[in-house]
This record gives sequence, structure tokens and C-alpha cells, in this order.
Amino acid sequence: MRVLVLAAVLGSVMFAGTVAPKEKYFVVERESESVAVIEDGLVRKHMEHMHNMNHGVMKFDGKDGYLISRDGYVVKFDPLTTKKEAEYKTSKSAIGFVIGKNYLAVANYDDKSVDILTRDLKPIEKIKTGSKNVGIKIDKNKLIFAEMDKDKVAVYEDKNAGKGLPKFEKLKEFDVGKMPFDAMIQGNTYIVGFFLTKGFGVIDLDKMTYKLIPITAKGDKPVLKVPHFGFWSLSRDKTFVPAVGDNKVMVYDKQFHFIKNIEVQGLPVFTSLSPDQKYIAVTFSGKDFPTIQIVDTQSLKVIKTFHFPGKVLHIRWSKLDPQLYVSVNGANQVSVIDTKGWFVERDIYQVARPSGIFIYQH
Repeated sequence: MRVLVLAAVLGSVMFAGTVAPKEKYFVVERESESVAVIEDGLVRKHMEHMHNMNHGVMKFDGKDGYLISRDGYVVKFDPLTTKKEAEYKTSKSAIGFVIGKNYLAVANYDDKSVDILTRDLKPIEKIKTGSKNVGIKIDKNKLIFAEMDKDKVAVYEDKNAGKGLPKFEKLKEFDVGKMPFDAMIQGNTYIVGFFLTKGFGVIDLDKMTYKLIPITAKGDKPVLKVPHFGFWSLSRDKTFVPAVGDNKVMVYDKQFHFIKNIEVQGLPVFTSLSPDQKYIAVTFSGKDFPTIQIVDTQSLKVIKTFHFPGKVLHIRWSKLDPQLYVSVNGANQVSVIDTKGWFVERDIYQVARPSGIFIYQH
């Protein structure tokens, strides 16, 4: 009997000590130099004085949170307390950044450079490129970014191989399509898109080879909002690409062989894959800004269309709950879609001009 009681007590103690993971949502307030913090379905606070949030981007690594502003500030903060810990201005205009094990790398527009900083935002070096820089990514000890003004992709290598502070040297520079604007990475494959070349470039970072994949969808409609490759969708067996200037989402296999064009309502901007990879949510520009469509990734058909009372700038799937968060910029709200029944579950207010939604899991 004592053994059974002891086992029951130990089991209850172990259960009590197990804390279920939670999600905290950080929503960029585009016009307010601030970030709304949503937890348990409510706006709990606003992080203020975050500089120009017109193109604010946030990322997390372990217990560290980082943000870059459109006017070139990098801010380090504690995601749990939301307290600002450090900030550093790299340029007049920063567009993207990556977090390495022992550094941050920030791609700048205006002073045509890439800044390498410590994790506490102390400057290490400034790589001068002579170009606006975009699409910055990391692969092992390599740092990769596109040089927009030079039609090139540069690959740098950390000669210290991750030990101590990094020391980057140029490994190779690829001539690519006209005016690269964004990029993504999967495994050892770096994928870059272009403003003026009808295709996307693929670099194998192990073999250090480049090839151009022609765009299959053909359209001549005006591009009202440039798609960002961070919202391409990469499932286990397919790649979903929003077609620039056409009412289609293009589908490729993992070797970039064309499968199909999915007809959608408007000019797609983002395709965002659900955590279980069963669905993608598609957002649009122009007259269809207030619309989201849901596509089944097996049938490759649109199964649901949602309309909102203002333009939609961003979407984010919960990794813990059957929910899709929608940034409705024109209505000053974040809407939450139930992804089991496919209905709008609730609207969260007290969010001014929301755009980017970023999740911290703790």
C-alpha cells in the first residue's frame, strides 16, 4: 500500500512540474513605433519606442528576442518580460537579419553594407558591398545574401568556423537574374527571386552551383505588392510559389519540376503552410487585399474563402492550437480563424495598424 501511495505522490509531483508550452504573439503596429503583445487571446501590453515599424521584423532564438526597424535600428529584448536590453543603429535603412550561434548579421539598404554584430549588439565588422542587400540567410558556417544593385548573390564563410567571434571572407559570388529582391533557404538550397527576370534562382550551397528555374505562370497584370519568399510554402513534397502578377499559386516538386497552377481569387502575396502541412493560406494585394483563401495541399483546390473589413497584411498559424491569426491592418484588429471548423472565432482589438505577426513559444 505504501508503495502505491508513494508512486501516486511522485506521479502527481512530476505532473505538477510539467508546464505546457505557451505562445506569445508579437504584432507589429506599423504606424506607431510599437509592438502589441498578445497572450491568452488578449493584448497584454505594447512595446513602445521601437523606431520605424513600417517594415519591422522580429526573430527569436532561445531566450533572446531581436527586432529590426525600417530606419536601421536593431533591438534586443527579453521575450518574457518584453524589456529592451540593447539597441544599435546599423544604417538609415535595414531590411533583414539572421541570428547565428555567436553573431547577428544585418542586411542594409542605404549604406550598402552588411553589419556583423555580437549577440549583445556590439559591432564586429561592416562588410561593404556597394549594393542594397536583401535575402540574408545562414547555412552552417556560410552567410549568404543577394546584392540587389549588382545582380549577384554573395557567399561568405566564417573562417573561425563558429569558434569565438566570426571572421567572414568572401567564398564566391554568383551572377544571377536581374534585381534580386528576396530569398529563402531550405537545407543546403538557397532560392532567390527577381524583380526583372521571369524565374527564380537556385544555389546548391554544398556543390556551389547555380541554376535558373523559369516561371511557368504567365501574366501581365501589375505587381501591387512584392511577395516575400519567407512566405513561400515548403511542404515535405511540394513547393508553393505565389505568382507575381497572375491569379495563380504555382506548385513545384522538391526538384523544382512544375506540377500545377492553382487558380486563386486575386494576385497572391503570401502562401503560408499550416503546421500539419495539410493547408496553405493565401493572401492577396489590390482589390483582394481583404481576402484570404485556404488551399488543400493534397487536392490542390481552394476549400474556403474569408473576407475581412480591411486589408490583410500578414498571417500566422499557431503551432499549438488549431488557429490562424490574421493581421487586418485596415480595421485595427487581429482576427483568429478556427482551423477545424473554418470560421472566424474572434477578433482582437487594441492593435493599431497591425502588420507582421511573430510567435514566441515558451
